[in-house]
Amino acid sequence: MHDRTSVPPAMRSADPGLPTWLRGVLVGFLLYGFLVGVSLLESGIETFGSGFQDGLIESVSNPIAGLCAGILTTVLVQSSSVSTATIVGLVGSGTLSVEAAVPMVMGANIGTTVTNTLASLGHVRRVDEFRRAFAGATVHDVFNVMAVALLLPLELATGILSRAATSLADVLVGMGVQGGSTSSPVKQAVGAPADALTDLLSRVLSGIPLAIVLVVLALSIVFVCLTFITRNMRQLVAARVESAMNRLIGRGGGIMGIVVGLVVTVLVQSSSITTSILVPLLGAGVLTLANAFPITLGANVGTTVTALLASLAVDQEAGLVIALVHTLFNIAGILLIYPVERVRRLPLGTAEWLAKEAVDHRSMIVAYIIGLFVVLPTLGLVLL
Repeated sequence: MHDRTSVPPAMRSADPGLPTWLRGVLVGFLLYGFLVGVSLLESGIETFGSGFQDGLIESVSNPIAGLCAGILTTVLVQSSSVSTATIVGLVGSGTLSVEAAVPMVMGANIGTTVTNTLASLGHVRRVDEFRRAFAGATVHDVFNVMAVALLLPLELATGILSRAATSLADVLVGMGVQGGSTSSPVKQAVGAPADALTDLLSRVLSGIPLAIVLVVLALSIVFVCLTFITRNMRQLVAARVESAMNRLIGRGGGIMGIVVGLVVTVLVQSSSITTSILVPLLGAGVLTLANAFPITLGANVGTTVTALLASLAVDQEAGLVIALVHTLFNIAGILLIYPVERVRRLPLGTAEWLAKEAVDHRSMIVAYIIGLFVVLPTLGLVLL
């Protein structure tokens, strides 16, 4: 049995400040607010007009530029959930095509890994702890970069992800899961307050100023609601997360690890929390890199639920399509890399090598973080 002090604060018992039932109601209210924010974002983007929309599409028409935009946006907001929800809103409003948005959601997968990489720096003064923690953080980076390197060229050449997502979206829309060109109950419920806010603001503003206010307000609502959903869900499930992790450590099963990572991330609505929880466990030696890896993969899939929820609030079926592309991309990455041991060892071995280099050359840590998450995507946007 491991000492309680080795468990990070995020996994300790929930603060009993609010009753569980009240916290659950609050999460439901915040989830509704999140969907209203996505619907309002769609209205704001449409208010900009076709000129703005055409310019935005042209600016990300290059797939590499779109990938870099996804990385930078996610690094800036520190949440792939926020950036992918925004992308869903752009696609759902017709501003971005699915083809242009696919590299952006792939970039969001890379950008979100900066959080757990930064979390590993908390162990930097203790060499052995830092080596284990940094390897656990960077294995997420390496896996996502590998998945993009494999799947982005395949998608550009064949459109396999977008075509599969379109077929699945057609089935779901036919079942009434998402409104598409018709009106679903969810879309009606979240559209009413969004329309009311738009009408209220349009009495005092018009044109570009109105569009800017709507977009800023919408993004603020999305960001605040997701932040508090994450905070409250963490309080609700913290003790269960610890219990699940401890059981997983005992079993050491890869499939079970993926399931735990997926479920925990869906519950807390943040892959960054799930993967950042793993970092101190790895640093303390409670969890091995091989056992933490599948939990990270499950977190990748779990975080796509936010984009799927966001797609319920948009008008066009394309919003659901890009959300499904995000999910299929992460599932495909797991299927391509994890099952075969030799391929699975590539991200594990690369992460261990990066950790060794980081311990031996401390300047490499700063170069790695700034280079991967800031310099390279910035150059990609500027030069391409």
